[in-house]
Amino acid sequence: MGSIRKRDDTGLLFIDFRYRGIRCREQTALPESATNRKKVQKVLDRMDSEIAAGTFDYRRFFPGSKNAEKFDEAAPPSVLNQVTQDVASTMAQPGAAQVSAGVTGTPLLRDFAATWFTEKEVEWRKSHKKTIRSDIDGRLIPKFGDWEVGRITKADLLAYRADLAKVQARGKKNMLSNRRINKIMNLLRQLINEAADRFNFRTPFQNIKQLKVKRTDVEPFTLDEVKLILASIRPDFKSYYTVRFFTGMRTGEVDGLKWKYVDFEKRLILVRETIVLGEDEYTKNDSSQRDIQMSNVVYDALKAQEKVTRDHSEYVFCTRNWTVLDNKNVTTRVWYPLLRYLDLKPRRAYQTRHTAATLWLAAGENPEWIAKQMGHTTTEMLFRVYSRFVPNMTRQDGSAFERLLLQSSTTNQTNEVVTP
Repeated sequence: MGSIRKRDDTGLLFIDFRYRGIRCREQTALPESATNRKKVQKVLDRMDSEIAAGTFDYRRFFPGSKNAEKFDEAAPPSVLNQVTQDVASTMAQPGAAQVSAGVTGTPLLRDFAATWFTEKEVEWRKSHKKTIRSDIDGRLIPKFGDWEVGRITKADLLAYRADLAKVQARGKKNMLSNRRINKIMNLLRQLINEAADRFNFRTPFQNIKQLKVKRTDVEPFTLDEVKLILASIRPDFKSYYTVRFFTGMRTGEVDGLKWKYVDFEKRLILVRETIVLGEDEYTKNDSSQRDIQMSNVVYDALKAQEKVTRDHSEYVFCTRNWTVLDNKNVTTRVWYPLLRYLDLKPRRAYQTRHTAATLWLAAGENPEWIAKQMGHTTTEMLFRVYSRFVPNMTRQDGSAFERLLLQSSTTNQTNEVVTP
């Protein structure tokens, strides 16, 4: 019978046992705890049973051990068909690198991913489900589909991440960005962490940090550029882009805007739904449910649009066949051609949202009001994202204090009484 002991110097558990008359010690990577002792005890019980039956294969339990060389021989066929590495991921020769063979008895990643996706999809929007399904089928299953989820090690994950960095992005000459790699790895992290919780093994994602992502600046249009665009756009899209530039609505929100959510009497646009892959969905989050105040230019644009579409479609902006707009089609056939025609820097149409925020800030509107119009819960994002677009009257650059001192000095000089 072997025993489980603790090293005084490291506090890690190790197995002390005899095999073929030789005393052997094999260290684990588990610190002293009741839970960890139970894990190691399972391995030890299996070892004792196989040693007694004469079927014990030393290298199968401790593949990285130098002691295995002493006992190397052809293992019985029955041993080769057994899965005997319940916690072999924690076993390592003292002083040597840890050998992570993982925990067996867990499902294949493809099977667990199918179960996990079925359980989680009820929480997701259609577009998110499509993205997750695509990454599982296109990224994770080709690599780890036939692996037991409990046998995927930290070394495997780091190697996979390194491989992703060498993959060419779809439709581009560049490699996958750090942001894209993080999304793939975060999906794998969710899967494995959930499996670790259910099947009681230590997640290999511990201490694996995300790759650094370069901060990207917003690129809003100037007021002059907005005027130029609206003066040059196709007449049937002038109202559409007017609303986008002066409300800060997201693409799905403006494409999914219905006449029942337009209140001309109170001059409000009620953001209650969004379009995702051609279908009505709940907004991005709860804070996105908001009432946007119509400026005069937005009010006039919607009144003009009402004459065109209200009697034919429930959607404010729609196709000539009165169906919901296809954003990709509009961007490709209307937006980018216009920017090229006007010799303006190509930018995503989403920059119209950033433009609304910067124009409001430039006009000196209350930041809290702007945050509500944008669907933000606080003003933090306004100053973090748009700080360089805030004019001197609201920027904290010290100029206001200088003006105060100058004004105070001038006032004192004016009020000074000169005695003859």
